Amino acid sequence: MDLATIIGVFGGAALLIWAIWLGGDFASFIDYPSIIVVLGGASMAVFSAFPMRNIVRVINVFRNVFLTKAQSPTDMIKTLVKFAEEARRNGILSLENRLKEVTDPFLKSGIQMAVDGTDPELIEQILTTELEAIGDRHADGKAILDCLGKYAPAYGMIGTLVGLVIMLKNMTDASQIGAGMAVALLTTLYGAVIANLVCCPLGDKLALRSRQELLLKTIIIKGVMAIQSGDNPRVVEQKLNTFLPAKQRQAA
Repeated sequence: MDLATIIGVFGGAALLIWAIWLGGDFASFIDYPSIIVVLGGASMAVFSAFPMRNIVRVINVFRNVFLTKAQSPTDMIKTLVKFAEEARRNGILSLENRLKEVTDPFLKSGIQMAVDGTDPELIEQILTTELEAIGDRHADGKAILDCLGKYAPAYGMIGTLVGLVIMLKNMTDASQIGAGMAVALLTTLYGAVIANLVCCPLGDKLALRSRQELLLKTIIIKGVMAIQSGDNPRVVEQKLNTFLPAKQRQAA
């Protein structure tokens, strides 16, 4: 579970609610037609922009943002170095007995191909292709959040304009102008909150998650190739540590 994401989203929402509560009437900030215009309009824009299969996967996108914790590249390097030591000591075929300990499907696939004697160029090609496919899937998920973040404020403005038109057509009662203006502005508020509290920050977090996972899988590819070529475990560690900042290398 990503505590920082939870604190950011729910903490930001709590601060907003608190500020409204301190300002007075909380009920005046709730307008269901405005909510329908912003959420409904932005959602329909997403349906227009993306195929259904991408939209269905957005549930997993939110799950990854809130619940998935990035693996440590330092731990992965240590695991790969242990495999290199095992292969150096007992031969690469001995790694087949260690595969049941591997939980990462990407790493397991790479080690299995190395154990099976698959051509090194083919191993690298297969793993690199899978890496690119993972990056594309991550980009699709972020694009949906970016789309919501882009269109929610736009539909908020549309809702405000609709509210202003309705208000201006009913100018006979001057006492209702202020209330009508307040309701009209609520859609702009809703759009801004959805975009800047939820969609854009979560999109940025998803991009960070993607970079972290792609780095981890790049380390796996380089590690598997080094193990397959029979490199000294110390050389394997030095190669893989180049992906880490200097402080993390010392801790590895």
